[in-house]
Amino acid sequence: MIRSHFGLTKNPFAGDTIALLPHQQAIFDTLRVHCQQGGLCLILGEPGTGKTVLKEALKSFDPKRLITPIVSRTLHTYFNTLKILSAAFQIDFEGGAFRCEKRIIEEAFRLNHLGKMLAPIIDDAHLMDIDCLRKLRLLFEDFPKNHNLILIGQPTLLTNISLITNADIKSRVTYSVIMPKVAPDDMQAWILGELDKAGLGHNTLTPDALALIIRSAEGVIRKARNLTIACLLEAIKDQTKTVDLKQVNSVLIQPHWRNNHDLDQIGYPRGPQS
Repeated sequence: MIRSHFGLTKNPFAGDTIALLPHQQAIFDTLRVHCQQGGLCLILGEPGTGKTVLKEALKSFDPKRLITPIVSRTLHTYFNTLKILSAAFQIDFEGGAFRCEKRIIEEAFRLNHLGKMLAPIIDDAHLMDIDCLRKLRLLFEDFPKNHNLILIGQPTLLTNISLITNADIKSRVTYSVIMPKVAPDDMQAWILGELDKAGLGHNTLTPDALALIIRSAEGVIRKARNLTIACLLEAIKDQTKTVDLKQVNSVLIQPHWRNNHDLDQIGYPRGPQS
C-alpha cells in the first residue's frame, strides 16, 4: 500500500540493509575484537534500542570467516537448546545430550582449525533458565579458547547473573554494555536515511512532524520506525503524500502511544496494579 501510494519500489524501513549508528558501530567493533581474542559479552538494552540490529550486523559481517550460530528460542530446555545449536552448526542432532555436546564441540574445533572465528549468540538471554545458561557456559568452556559467547537480553539479565549463586557466570564476563537511547540528531539522521533508502524525499515529513516523531520515540529506534510507518499510512488514508502534525497526532492518540496518566484522564482502564 505504501509503495503504490508513494510510487516506491521498496518499503521504507524494510531493514534489508544494515546501517549502524555511531554508538552501535563502536559496540560492534569491540565485539569483533573479542571474537578474535575470546570472551563472554553481554549486550543489554530495553526493547527497541538496537540489539537485533547488532545481532544481524554480526551475522552478516563475514559469514565465511565469522560463524555466528544463534539461539533465539531461549525458553526451551537445555536439550532442545542443544538441538537448536546443532541445527545452527548444520550438524546431526540425533541422540542424547552428551552426543549432541560432543558433536558441537568437534564442529567448533573443526571450524577453528579452518581459521574461522566463532561467536555463538544467545538472544533474549534474560528469558533463559539460569541452569540452562550455566550448562551452556560449561559447554562453551570446551570450545576453542578464542571463541566469543554473546548474550543478548534486557538489563534484568545482569541482575540475575549478579546473584552470588551465579558468580561463576559473571566472573567470566569480558565485556558488557547497555544500549543507550538514540540522541535526537542521530535519530533524525537515521529516519531521513531510511527515507533515502526507500526513495522518499525528506519533504515527505514536514519539519514539525519529524520533530514530533523524534520526541515521541523517546530515543527508541523501534518506536521511531513504527510511528513513522503509521504516519505514512495515515497520509494514505488522508490522500496526501506529506506527513504533517495532523497525521502524527492521529497516530499518537491511539492508547498504546499514551502514558498511563493520560489514559486515566480519558477514562481508559489500566491493568492491575501491584
